[in-house]
Amino acid sequence: MEDKLKGYKGKAKEFLKKNKINIWDIIVLKTKKTQLEGILLPRYEHSAPNLIEIKLENNYNIGININEITEITKVGKREAKYKIPEKTFPKNDKLPRVELLGTGGTVASRLDYTTGAVIPSFTPGELFSSVPELAEICNLECELVFEILSENMKPEYWQKLADKVKEAANSGIEGVIIGHGTDTMSITSAALSFMLKNLSIPVVLVGSQRSSDRPSSDAALNLINAAVVATYDIAEVVVTMLGSPSHDYGLIHRGTLVRKMHSSVRDTFRTINDIPLGMIRNRQIKMFKKDYKKKDKQETIALTKFEKKIAIVYSYPGVENELIDFYIDNGYKGIVFAGTGLGHVSTTIYKSIERAIQEGLIILMTTQTLHGFVGMDVYSTGRELQNLGVIPGKNILPEVAYVKLGWVLGQTNDKKQIKELLLLNIAGEFIEREIPIAFNYNIDELLEKGKL
Repeated sequence: MEDKLKGYKGKAKEFLKKNKINIWDIIVLKTKKTQLEGILLPRYEHSAPNLIEIKLENNYNIGININEITEITKVGKREAKYKIPEKTFPKNDKLPRVELLGTGGTVASRLDYTTGAVIPSFTPGELFSSVPELAEICNLECELVFEILSENMKPEYWQKLADKVKEAANSGIEGVIIGHGTDTMSITSAALSFMLKNLSIPVVLVGSQRSSDRPSSDAALNLINAAVVATYDIAEVVVTMLGSPSHDYGLIHRGTLVRKMHSSVRDTFRTINDIPLGMIRNRQIKMFKKDYKKKDKQETIALTKFEKKIAIVYSYPGVENELIDFYIDNGYKGIVFAGTGLGHVSTTIYKSIERAIQEGLIILMTTQTLHGFVGMDVYSTGRELQNLGVIPGKNILPEVAYVKLGWVLGQTNDKKQIKELLLLNIAGEFIEREIPIAFNYNIDELLEKGKL
């Protein structure tokens, strides 16, 4: 049965029931200060209580505390239609087949102006209506695998995506795009980079920083650029997002070296410790690096076993032994430290680190500076941690180390093999040396100077 007051709870729901008001009703309400008219909107289940939300005639949404309402009246009804216009996606036998797997986020969606809700576009026809340029690049097939907020991503979802990619790659699909919320997209790209062995096609993760209703939205261009990369001669997991705030081009980032570096700007993704693999401008690709894997005829394999009982701990002044003891006492199998500087933690927690290693936990050290290498032979702290059994993590990013540790522990229980795999460059997560321009690169400037 349809919930006529979806998302409302507590006193707000009781108030609306008492006044016989349902979602989509046009209401007039009065407070001591003003009178408002609008459509009662559904609310998200975790929204603040005691508020009702209406859409005004000017298309703005507003929340009103029920304690401020002196009078409420129903004057009509206008229900939103959640159907996206759909046109037939034209097929062209000369173009490659690309599959778009949806996980959530706004890159493959549009805004419903009646409700303010973001609606997923997930048939080829719906996407063709929104981004018709896709039909000039590929024959698109779509599947909404799940619809989640990216902060709710978890290993089970990585495993499902890896299996979907394996099926696609081994069935003749020539490229896969994964639409993903930007907040954890780089962590998913790292997970898939480890889980997919002998990958034979491009896997391109893409998102958008700004919703499709805004003139400054990056959704359509990011999706077009992702389709271009998905048809290119590359067989790696990559992230493709805008490379400049002016929408000039997109960048291709290796899936184990990329990070979201700003909460809101459109060119938020950066390759850390290196330059991007390449760029897309006007649907043309220019590769900056030559060490990328190209397409081949191998059978793609998904190695998805993953140990979830692992943790990532950022070192900070005042960190206590009890924090590490918690993970030991609760059966965790490994910890990644994001250490200070060259890979250090306070000497006050040595006792618990030693206990953790004695009880079989794997401890991997990274640096929270992100740029640069762990150097645990320089200072006494680093040498002492190594003597306890902590493994130096070279220049792997902390969250990538977290994913790699869980994946490695899912593959083997042998301590020697675990250490060997953690220090093996499996998916480009380590670089031999940090190049000088990697810390703060400007693609246009580098191109102008002939360095790319």
